[in-house]
Amino acid sequence: MKASDSTKNMSLFVALFPVIALIAMLAENVIWFGEDSSYGSNQMALLMAALIAGGIGMYRGVKWEAIRVAISTSIGQATEAILILLLIGALAGTWLMAGIIPAFIHYGLQILQPEIFLFAATVICAVLSLATGSSWGTVGTVGIALVGIGTALGLDQGWIAGAIISGAYFGDKLSPLSDTTNLAPAVAGTDLITHIKYMTITTIPSFIIALLVFLFVGLGGNATSGVEAGFAEGFGEAVNGMFNIHPGLFIAPTAVLVMIAKKVPAAPALFIGVLLGALTAVIFQPDVIMVVAGGDLNFAAASYVASMKAMSIDTAYVTGNALADQLLTAGGMKGMMNTIWLIICAMTFGAVLQAAGMLKRITAALLAGVNSVFGLISRTVGTCIAFNILASDQYIAIVVPGKMFSEAFEDKGLAPENLSRTLEDAGTVTSVLIPWNTCGVAQSGILGVATLAYAPYCIFNWVSPIMSLVVAGVGYKLKYKDGKRR
Repeated sequence: MKASDSTKNMSLFVALFPVIALIAMLAENVIWFGEDSSYGSNQMALLMAALIAGGIGMYRGVKWEAIRVAISTSIGQATEAILILLLIGALAGTWLMAGIIPAFIHYGLQILQPEIFLFAATVICAVLSLATGSSWGTVGTVGIALVGIGTALGLDQGWIAGAIISGAYFGDKLSPLSDTTNLAPAVAGTDLITHIKYMTITTIPSFIIALLVFLFVGLGGNATSGVEAGFAEGFGEAVNGMFNIHPGLFIAPTAVLVMIAKKVPAAPALFIGVLLGALTAVIFQPDVIMVVAGGDLNFAAASYVASMKAMSIDTAYVTGNALADQLLTAGGMKGMMNTIWLIICAMTFGAVLQAAGMLKRITAALLAGVNSVFGLISRTVGTCIAFNILASDQYIAIVVPGKMFSEAFEDKGLAPENLSRTLEDAGTVTSVLIPWNTCGVAQSGILGVATLAYAPYCIFNWVSPIMSLVVAGVGYKLKYKDGKRR
């Protein structure tokens, strides 16, 4: 029996049952595992929910071969994203060894001034997240320091955390190194560069609005001076004691940005960036090379060993400064394996729902009465937010709605980048606003600020889905499959 046949006479409850089961298991995972729930238990919940969906589908006549092919096809669509994630891990390792990431942080901290602290914190986190592709890494490193500085300056912790998260998620959303930025186009059926370019239509205005709000609040605040200089100096001394920090370190990231701007495919551009990072380390950081390599090796051998270590496994650097030591760690390709595992399990769940005809039944219910492009996009936005609330994971909030609405977008003649942008506008950025979502749990624990205390001040994260609706409502630059914008 075909998947389309299995939808006949299928009740909405039956179609939703695997989703309900998944939500229940994810809720239990958050209760028992907290922010660690995405490190294994959520993956198992996805596979168990996929088993339930597959069992129901086979009971209704769907052949296992159809389910297997759907899973294979779904994971195949994510192959490039998985390759890119592995390269991102390698890139982070070599760029850290080369001193590139420490240089970003070091120079970024120099611009801190009390009156523009919120504005500057947003910019610093945006730059770091754009460079690394990780909102969690940004919040978990420089974000912690910024909370301490801002608190000492007399600013409300909710506003401080809101500025940090707004900047971190802006960079995460637009960075070609981000896992969600690679996942959304893979699910929707477009390429990474097209996706990023199309996202700027909603993301840049949202970020400008956030910056203006933070600037206005900061200039009207009562922050005191005298703290940030000592902090920046202490961090700078620690980093300079380990790395040779100078503007020449930005050659590699500039080259990668130029390649991306010239529409070089993401994977080759990132791989070149990995090699340039290793070369930069060999040229500018010979002492670091010897530390990472370990053992009694000549410099040529040490360069090879250190580069391979940085690309593939965990590396850490000890400076004696607690913050610097926390910042100067990278997981290489090994550090990306958990994200890849989660993506494969999420894609499997979505594929089984699709093969069993459940996604089609759920989508039919969601799209009932929708006759316009705005109605379609608004339902997609609402569904992404709902999955962030109910499923407690941003990957699920991207993959499942992406699978559900892809056919509807195609039927409307819309190019797939409309869907990929909407998934990011609503799925990626709202996850951190939910107290029981893994992102909300993680960021609250990292920053020491309750989710509900910072959520009202994450301006970018609120404006982004609203901007997506505004653009759709006025019909601004909606791209169709014929290549035209209307």
